[in-house]
Amino acid sequence: MAKIKEGDRIQVLDDSIEGTAVRIDGDTVTVLTEEGFELDFSLREVLVVTDHHQIDVSSDEVREAKKEKEIPGKRKKKAVKPKERNAPKMEVDLHIHQLVPSTKGMSNYDMLTIQMETAKRQLNFAINKRIRKVVFIHGVGEGVLKEELYYLFRRHSNITYYDADYQKYGLGATEVYIHQNVTE
Repeated sequence: MAKIKEGDRIQVLDDSIEGTAVRIDGDTVTVLTEEGFELDFSLREVLVVTDHHQIDVSSDEVREAKKEKEIPGKRKKKAVKPKERNAPKMEVDLHIHQLVPSTKGMSNYDMLTIQMETAKRQLNFAINKRIRKVVFIHGVGEGVLKEELYYLFRRHSNITYYDADYQKYGLGATEVYIHQNVTE
């Protein structure tokens, strides 16, 4: 295998990315692309280009790369039932006016506490009822409620969260996916 050094011209296997090696850290090389992006790749994913059209590759490297890319036998896809595919997500609206009749006399802390208690209760309900997707509508605001929700979600190892559908909710909602073994 050709030893990669900083300044070498690099081409990425399985992609049309070329650039210059700017950093090598252990098994990772940082490539500065022609578009000006710095991207990290494993040393096993890149080849040194000796001149712009000739790649310095030994036949062992070619054999190894081909072997890695061989497609194993066809795997069966688990059929997704239409009922599951279109299962409605649980929506939890955390706007304070949806949770209490009046905010008169309430501090921001009181409102945030009510919103977080509601979020915890609804999240536990979804976990117990094996609901996979929940959308928490928190609004845009200053982002305090959103950050508190992220803190809550990070405490659960079986939860992935991301921005909810922008077309439907705008920027003010987070979708939670609860990883669980569903047995039917």
